[in-house]
Amino acid sequence: MRLAVLGLAAAACLQFGDAFAQQAVFDELKPIDVEAADPDFVADMFGPWTISNSSGDKNCIAVLKREQTIGGMEIELAPACAATFPVLGDITAWRLLEGWAIDLVDAERKTRVRFETPDDIYVAYPETDGIFTIQPVPRD
Repeated sequence: MRLAVLGLAAAACLQFGDAFAQQAVFDELKPIDVEAADPDFVADMFGPWTISNSSGDKNCIAVLKREQTIGGMEIELAPACAATFPVLGDITAWRLLEGWAIDLVDAERKTRVRFETPDDIYVAYPETDGIFTIQPVPRD
């Protein structure tokens, strides 16, 4: 009996191992209280952003909104985003986290893409579906 259970477990690992390996594990970061944070900096977080790959030849416009929704704050993605970066088809909200990290989350409230700022730009960590950066659209 034990041998049969171990055999089934091994078979499941072989069949589903790649799917589990592809799921990124993210550190737990606390959400930033946008009401208590520096209003000038927080205001810059809302509005249109460009999500792009490392070469910049693929991109998508995302509008990060202040309104709350299930899992975070509202996000509006351009219709072609899911075709450009398939993971974006699952995104239903975004979160602003300590360290000014940006998470894109799915309907199950799971982080699918995290952007962090090691320098002056937001970089996806890890790179997911070719997504490399998110940058604010220049405002006039």
